[in-house]
Amino acid sequence: MIANKQKLFLVGLTGGIGSGKSTVGRLIQEQGVSVLDADQIAREIVRPGTPAHAEIVARWPTVLAEDGTINRKLLAAIVFSEPTARAELEGITHPRIRKHSRAMAAALASQGHSLAFYEASLLVETGRQDEYDGLVVVTLPESVQLERATARGNENPEQIKARIAAQLPLSEKIKVATDTIDNSGDLENTRTQIKALLVRLRARFGLPAV
Repeated sequence: MIANKQKLFLVGLTGGIGSGKSTVGRLIQEQGVSVLDADQIAREIVRPGTPAHAEIVARWPTVLAEDGTINRKLLAAIVFSEPTARAELEGITHPRIRKHSRAMAAALASQGHSLAFYEASLLVETGRQDEYDGLVVVTLPESVQLERATARGNENPEQIKARIAAQLPLSEKIKVATDTIDNSGDLENTRTQIKALLVRLRARFGLPAV
């Protein structure tokens, strides 16, 4: 388990592209509970001047943007169409993301936090779900997942399908979940589920109710 020595219970939060895990993370933060965002950490560890940035640009020179940053959309298009490239990228970024997230969790513990979440897309795919004190999977029907992912407009349908294919089906993630949030309804319905989830987790971990 991560960070239990610091008396911090860290719960994994995952889902699939378009499932709304970022929305769930934001709603959790609204309740006063911190959420460590793996995607944001990934952005930090590939900033210009970092070792990861240098390794990525050396491997895929075309992803270097004019301002010196990495063109994440172009990089994603490359690695999600080539499994070997995706494995290479994960080898560069994942160890650094884990190191950074552990430091952030330790900082939260030192500040007196007793509960936090770690939001990431590939927790189950990388076999890391058992490192956490629980796993919350954000669910919704696959048809709604594809519809919402497409509506965001960040990627074309083929890129979205490639991302979905690179992830385990939500049904497989649910099998290893300790809790689920059904995000197929409206925002208020999801918020109500999150409030109930936090009550359950605090009771499960022996933490004071708020």
